[in-house]
Amino acid sequence: MTDNAVASRTSLTLLGAGAMGTALARAWLAAGHRVTVWNRTPARAEALAAEGAAVAASAAEAVAANRLVIACLLDDASVGEALEGADLAGRDLVNLTTGTPAQGRTRATWAEARGARFLDGGIMAVPPMVGQPESGGYVFYSGSPELFEEHRDTLAVPVGTRWAGADPGFAALHDVALLSAMSGMFAGITHAFALIRPEDIAPKDFAPLLADWLTAMAPAVHQTADQLESGDYTGNVVSNLAMQVAGNTTLLRTAEEQRVSPELLTPYMALMERRLAQGHGDEDGTGIVELLDLRPGASA
Repeated sequence: MTDNAVASRTSLTLLGAGAMGTALARAWLAAGHRVTVWNRTPARAEALAAEGAAVAASAAEAVAANRLVIACLLDDASVGEALEGADLAGRDLVNLTTGTPAQGRTRATWAEARGARFLDGGIMAVPPMVGQPESGGYVFYSGSPELFEEHRDTLAVPVGTRWAGADPGFAALHDVALLSAMSGMFAGITHAFALIRPEDIAPKDFAPLLADWLTAMAPAVHQTADQLESGDYTGNVVSNLAMQVAGNTTLLRTAEEQRVSPELLTPYMALMERRLAQGHGDEDGTGIVELLDLRPGASA
């Protein structure tokens, strides 16, 4: 890399040198960006200093060093505490700290009141995926469209970027929605392995079958989306709710026979039964969304 190429790279500040922050910093450093880093525990920034990062003595000093400021801290409260004494006027603040949609919106208002443009981010990656172009990792961004467009190339260095919208809460909302779906999938995976555990079935032999089955079922998300947008939960139904609830008896009986607790399954089964009792046996599971809607006036 030539000196001119390095000079053209954006200088940036990174607040936070935990596992994710360190991975992000290393990716930017490797790409030739000048990085100023701050961490509440200074010793954690020593490795980055050895790799070329400038280490600031305080968060305020780090913020003053560059226009582009990226926070990757423990939680939303940590962001507020770190930036309490910093001058944010004229700064572009990108918050990659995991939070909720409401926290993203509140933090955007907070930053803008202090003269900063703001982006919130939801990181869909783990540290080993950062800096690996083929890893599939990316970050959802929402907030200032102008900030995102100006710094998109820099933000895309560690992992890919996906625009979620001008609403500052949308990055966190997309992040948490995907993680919530993942949690449900992991619950099913855990239950499946628990069922075979007492038997002479090698988990490594069962794993490919389970992975293939989940992959085959994944396209169902598109039908769910179509039904939600149309409002017709009965379209293209293959296995209706009445059939599924009847089939749950076999799932529960098998768990009992295998001496496996059904507690990962029963909350969802209870919702299925409730929706069926409301007279929606010809639907599939999409209508359960109605039961989860706790807004005033919702149909649940």
